[in-house]
Amino acid sequence: MIKYLVLDVDGTLTDGKIYMGPSGEAMKAFNIKDGCGIHDILIPADITPVIITGRKSNIVLNRCRELGIGQVHQGVSDKINKLRELIGELDTVAYIGDDINDLSCMTAVKEVGGVIGCPADAVEKVKTIADFISPHNGGDGAVRDFIEWIVERPSN
Repeated sequence: MIKYLVLDVDGTLTDGKIYMGPSGEAMKAFNIKDGCGIHDILIPADITPVIITGRKSNIVLNRCRELGIGQVHQGVSDKINKLRELIGELDTVAYIGDDINDLSCMTAVKEVGGVIGCPADAVEKVKTIADFISPHNGGDGAVRDFIEWIVERPSN
């Protein structure tokens, strides 16, 4: 039974573009459907959203507050150790990511029976181990697709 949805941010919850101004990161675009899926479907289904991302951004913190995501871990270069630190039983994890920095977590989760999702524009190495590939790109509803798939699965 899935108890946690672990999410990457850039390229998964966003389109992967980082808009930089003279003072640093200026903006990121998030999809309302993804947010609704997290806030109105995932959390009421008693599945805890967890963010593990390599970058640090106040924009991400603000969006997570809006959605009710309490576990936000930014600036994480070693995602697999952070994942193991946070969640003891990886078979209760669904993980969605898009690039090679997510592979160690995805592989560990898949090996013990957790589920893996990715956006349509994920790199090929991620797609080859995914249980679910959204028809949508990152930042364009892929997270919502994965949430609906997780919640509707008979084993959940």
